[in-house]
Amino acid sequence: MSSQAAIAVPEPASRPLIAPATVALLGNPNTGKTTVFNRLCGARAKTSNYPGTTTATRTGRCDLGNRRLVEVVDLPGVYDLRLDAVESRIARLTLLAQADERPDAVVVVVDACNLSRNLMLTGELLTTGVPVIVALNMVDLAQRRGLTFDASVLGSRLGVPVVPIVARRGEGLDTLKREVAAVLDGTTRLAPAGPAADASSDELSVWADQLATEAAGGTQGSPDDTLTERLDQAFTHPVFGLVAFLIAMAGLFWTLFTLATLPMDVIEATFALLGNIATTYLPAGPVRDLLTDGIIGGIAGTVVFLPQICLLFFLISLLEDTGYLARAAFVMDRVLHRFGLPGHAFVPLLTSHACALPGIMSTRLIPDRRDRLATILVAPFRSCSARLPVYVLLTSLLFRDQPLLAGLAFAGCYLLGGTAALASAWAFGRTMLPGRARPMVLELPSYKTPSLSNALITAKDQGLAFLRTVGTTIVAICVVMWWLSAYPRVEPPAAAVALRAQAAQPDISPEQSVALADEADALEARARQSGSFAGRIGRAAQPIFEPLGYDWQLTVGVLTSFLAREVFVSTMSVLVGGAGDPEVDDGVIDRIRSMPREDGTPVFTRATAASALVFFVLAMQCLPTLAVTRKETGTWRYAGIQLAYMSGLAYIVAFAVYQSLRAAGMS
Repeated sequence: MSSQAAIAVPEPASRPLIAPATVALLGNPNTGKTTVFNRLCGARAKTSNYPGTTTATRTGRCDLGNRRLVEVVDLPGVYDLRLDAVESRIARLTLLAQADERPDAVVVVVDACNLSRNLMLTGELLTTGVPVIVALNMVDLAQRRGLTFDASVLGSRLGVPVVPIVARRGEGLDTLKREVAAVLDGTTRLAPAGPAADASSDELSVWADQLATEAAGGTQGSPDDTLTERLDQAFTHPVFGLVAFLIAMAGLFWTLFTLATLPMDVIEATFALLGNIATTYLPAGPVRDLLTDGIIGGIAGTVVFLPQICLLFFLISLLEDTGYLARAAFVMDRVLHRFGLPGHAFVPLLTSHACALPGIMSTRLIPDRRDRLATILVAPFRSCSARLPVYVLLTSLLFRDQPLLAGLAFAGCYLLGGTAALASAWAFGRTMLPGRARPMVLELPSYKTPSLSNALITAKDQGLAFLRTVGTTIVAICVVMWWLSAYPRVEPPAAAVALRAQAAQPDISPEQSVALADEADALEARARQSGSFAGRIGRAAQPIFEPLGYDWQLTVGVLTSFLAREVFVSTMSVLVGGAGDPEVDDGVIDRIRSMPREDGTPVFTRATAASALVFFVLAMQCLPTLAVTRKETGTWRYAGIQLAYMSGLAYIVAFAVYQSLRAAGMS
């Protein structure tokens, strides 16, 4: 596969195992393998990237009894160990490592409802020489379908222990632990009876079918089978399946925004309280400013998304456990595949409408690395909630007293972002990420009741991963941006000094005194912004943005918004000498609309406002997103490509919009 080789991760020479005894978990996707892992390890699990790759593997400690702990490694789900895919390569490296580095045993999780297909992977494992224990999962669902199993027959034919379990309810897990302990102790003697080591896929399939026929039996055409077929016909239908998908996603995001509101408000209030405490009890100076404006303010603007991230992954885990998510991916694959994206990309792209951070993190659902990278690179094109204040401000400036046109322009921002994402994915597939999206070949999992404990553990893991990112890279970014905006210190302008002196006069009423002090504060803030390193950089960079119609003030607003897009609103408010929220304060919008350039002409002509709106739709203006991209891809390379490509595209399109409108006489 040439497209795979172009971005293939390096194969590490070896993988050190840190525990005295190590047990690997392996299985086809959607067999309940992760549920087994969570049942065995629970909260004692941690997630880390496999050495030499950016693919996450989970490890944890499991007590087998008599205080014997073993290290459990949850390997990625695979269909075939011989495939040229990152997940299969990781499994091969683990199982075929040197004797002192390979796991002491492998538990292969087999879906009892799809026995023949799952036994093909089991047959491959039996040829590796690693001790194998078969966990026959979801036997309750299989029995409801009228299927019966003889575990002793299956075990004798395979030559390894076979343990029927129901991982979702924890049934059979104690027996599984005892069998693992017996294999590790040498109490259970194994006599693997798998296919030939060089068996082809067809030969493996024949071997698995014969074995399943001997070990399983039952009736045909059970009511559950009929219901499953009817549901699949609806959920995978080209029309009804798409409608069902839209309803499911609408319900997911309605739940997400509704339930996340309260904890987000609590987080904002908590950080506001911390800021007030720091302001009250710390003496005025750079330390207090750094703590309140740089660290507390910067972290608050990112951590506020933690409830959305945890709730999102909780809901996605529930959908995945029910079996619906695979059907939804199958439906969306028809649409997204035309643009070089897999059906699995629909969740990250939809999630990015709330925030690109959880959207990029959720690309872990995509099995192929090439497809995962393509989705990560284009996800920030989707208009996130942080862009909303900017859209409100610029559409209000663009279409004053024309709410219909402003609304259409607002909707057009979402359309432009979505179009750019799909077009860019198509372009990446023909340039830096050659090849088409991996064809969606998947075995539709059985419908089942989701595991709440599994969903909670997933939400916890993703939340902790997000907080680790916030606690490192994002804090450093916030401190640097604060320093650029706060230094060097400048003396208050003479006009501000005069206003404060006037406000202190005894014949001034309290109301007038407060108004004069507010005006002085605005003048001082404008002077600080203009004289800071950020302001100086804005003046220096203004010639670059002049072809887009931006003066130095608008350039400062654009540059500071690279910390986070919503910063643009507060920056322009400070520069114009106001301190309100453009979402609710019409006075601030009017002042920004009339703010002058140094030659006295208005900053925001219709052409300039349209240019800025297009720029904010397309540009990568979120350093936390770049930090998450770096973490998920394992390198700054793709974060740099994301920044350069998106910002370059934004510049070109904004230039075309501005120059076209000027030529049409709208400057």
